[in-house]
Amino acid sequence: MAAKLRKGDKVVVLAGKDKGKEGTITSVDPKAGKAVVDGINIAIRHTRQTQNSQGGRLPKALPIDLSNLALLDKNGKATRVGFRMEGEKKVRFAKTTGDVIDA
Repeated sequence: MAAKLRKGDKVVVLAGKDKGKEGTITSVDPKAGKAVVDGINIAIRHTRQTQNSQGGRLPKALPIDLSNLALLDKNGKATRVGFRMEGEKKVRFAKTTGDVIDA
């Protein structure tokens, strides 16, 4: 299946403890169907001190399911993503406005 959400996309959370929050995707795992969004789904990880790092209780962004994320269009509203051909190129577009997401 084509990637509707990609690294660098601005998204809003639709469900879960962070519902309504916005952020940017930092990484996507298409096989697991999850993405890491900065500032969303934060958990405290206890890490041991090493020569290179301080250690302690460090916040870490955990993966969130792609079905719980929606792309933000140019108006700042959640939208679904569609695909269409423009010439020889397949592009993503926002269903609410019809604008092309990535040229």
